Amino acid sequence: MTEQEKTALRDRIRAVQERVAQAAVKAGRSPEDITLVAATKMNDAARVQAAISCGIRVCGENRVQELLDKYAQQAYEGADLQFIGTLQTNKIKYLIGKVSLIQSVGSVRLGEAIAKEAAKHGVRQDVLLEVNIGREAAKSGLLLEELDEAIARLSAKNALSIRGLMAIPPVADEKTKNLSYFTEMHQVFVDILTKKYDNVNMDYLSMGMTNDFETAIACGANMIRVGTAIFGARSYQTASP
Repeated sequence: MTEQEKTALRDRIRAVQERVAQAAVKAGRSPEDITLVAATKMNDAARVQAAISCGIRVCGENRVQELLDKYAQQAYEGADLQFIGTLQTNKIKYLIGKVSLIQSVGSVRLGEAIAKEAAKHGVRQDVLLEVNIGREAAKSGLLLEELDEAIARLSAKNALSIRGLMAIPPVADEKTKNLSYFTEMHQVFVDILTKKYDNVNMDYLSMGMTNDFETAIACGANMIRVGTAIFGARSYQTASP
């Protein structure tokens, strides 16, 4: 990266951090309560390291192979690493021991496979349950009516720790378009919290991306996933994390 590129990256990160802080304060919350996950997809190891040097503390990868390639280059040194993309069961083994959190557990089958692999390694894997809040056929994730059963089954797995929920509402052009989805997700989050399941800690509500993270924070999100606003637009993108 050139110095000019690094300066531009630093400026974008500071701008996002300021927007997060303002949204948190406006919602009556502390900026420190919001975890900013930098969605690092399609950014090479040098750019990821530059982002970390500019204050990024959590990185989220969407693709297993890309994560492995950059992991080998020590791209994530100095930051927490999470997996935020669609995960196939045959790729789970590559993530255990490398990521602190798998955000995209959208089925009981996937959760059980993660628990099985984690048990082999003698570790307990933190996960978020992904909710298909928009009921979109093309997206993975649990439907609301499936959530209670999924929690009951997965919370029984000793090698798995449910830490909260994640959602990706339908793509919207307007920042406030997904207000109803975010509000519904927060209510679900609170409802589960009050039920006090064993082995379930509603620590994180992960929702909100570049186009709508301020609305998500206003609705109760405490973890957001931001890519384009940090790293700049990419020509391959139609919807930005």
